[in-house]
Amino acid sequence: MKAHERNADKDAPAPSSRAIALSILLSSQRTSDALDELIEQQTTSVSQPRDRSLMMELVYGVLRRQETIDWRLGAVLSKPLHRLPAVVQMLLRLGAYQLLFLDRIPASAAVNETVRLGKAYAKQLRRDWSGLVNGVLRNLIRVPAPSFPDPAVHPARSLSVRYGTPEWLTERWIGRMGFEQAESACRASHTVPSVTLRVNSNRLTREEFLERLRQGGVAAHPAILSPVGVVLEKGQDVTSLPGFQTGDFYVEDEAAQLIPPILDPQPGETVLDACAAPGGKATHLAELMGDRGTIYALDRKTSRMGLLRQNCERLGVQSVVPIVGDVRKPTEWSGMVARGSNFRDRPLFDRILVDAPCSGIGVLRRHPEAKWRKDSSAFARHQKLQSEILASVASCLRPGGVLVYSTCSTETEETEEVVVRFCEAYPGWMRESVAPSLPTTALPFVTISGALSTMGNEYGMDGFYAARLRRDG
Repeated sequence: MKAHERNADKDAPAPSSRAIALSILLSSQRTSDALDELIEQQTTSVSQPRDRSLMMELVYGVLRRQETIDWRLGAVLSKPLHRLPAVVQMLLRLGAYQLLFLDRIPASAAVNETVRLGKAYAKQLRRDWSGLVNGVLRNLIRVPAPSFPDPAVHPARSLSVRYGTPEWLTERWIGRMGFEQAESACRASHTVPSVTLRVNSNRLTREEFLERLRQGGVAAHPAILSPVGVVLEKGQDVTSLPGFQTGDFYVEDEAAQLIPPILDPQPGETVLDACAAPGGKATHLAELMGDRGTIYALDRKTSRMGLLRQNCERLGVQSVVPIVGDVRKPTEWSGMVARGSNFRDRPLFDRILVDAPCSGIGVLRRHPEAKWRKDSSAFARHQKLQSEILASVASCLRPGGVLVYSTCSTETEETEEVVVRFCEAYPGWMRESVAPSLPTTALPFVTISGALSTMGNEYGMDGFYAARLRRDG
């Protein structure tokens, strides 16, 4: 590249928040990368906090409301939305979200900026679609909003449109739980989550941490269920909070904070966290053990293990031993566990946590891109993987030891069915109620089978499931 070309690139204006949001939304359609990873790749393009805030609002807002937006656009389009080029579809969604849900942005700015973006894609699309974008968005302003579908006539469609949830999922939930509980689940997966923190109990108490936040001018209150949870009263950059650099807290949803206490690890024990990255539950286990003992944190993704190491270092955790390997293949990692220990043929752990990979249906509000990447066929695939993981670790637990199986899913194929099938295949195991391990405020979330399920809760928590198993001694 010539010098004058480099200077021209350097002097070129930075892409706008809307342009970056559009790029991320299009990438989300083309790849399976997590939304937070796609956003992180674009961070250097957004230097101002205000611009970054708008970019985040647009990306998450469009994906959370996509079903509702598409329904509104359908009323003012002369052809089905899906027949338009992908870029044009997303341009219309981007403009529509601003018009329908962002009162602070003038309608003229929402339309004009979206039209300008459309012109920028004319060469790539070999046609200027900005005229269509302009006309559709202006019609969206002029044409009165239609009534939502009648739940008495189209129950699944009505929930889908109202809460931005795929219709296949609303239909599934209605069939399994009835309309009212299905609506609660839709509402929970639709809301914007609060920022929830887990206080590092090895460093300070929750009361001490809340006082530090108060002195720093940060409004927060104790979580209702988790004894170490703190909820910020408005979202903000957590890295700027008092105590971040010194490891006073870890960002984690309140429902997730209820899982490690169910395992009830004791100081000096040897524990396996079978699907550990990025380390939230492994570090919580270490805190519960007073950082005394050994927690082998296993994960097959090397890149994510880097995050685990960083989190352990920041929180001051010494008892976690990261290991890269596939939990389904003990020959890959059991030697690393046995090295320097009393294990012989195979490691025998006192306790095992299997926070299994799953569909993530319980955390759709945090990962709204997942709504448009999944269908009901995903559950059987995940169940196979989850069952393989449980089968692999079954012989690694000592007699009398405890295993906790958890997922951030709400679907029976990934929760109860997995546990029931495991117990049928391994008669030497028995289920135990999670109730003794939970605070009394969380007892309403204990199921008839003794598991934890926070699906459709009204406390602003993610949807988590956990079951506790003991191997016969």
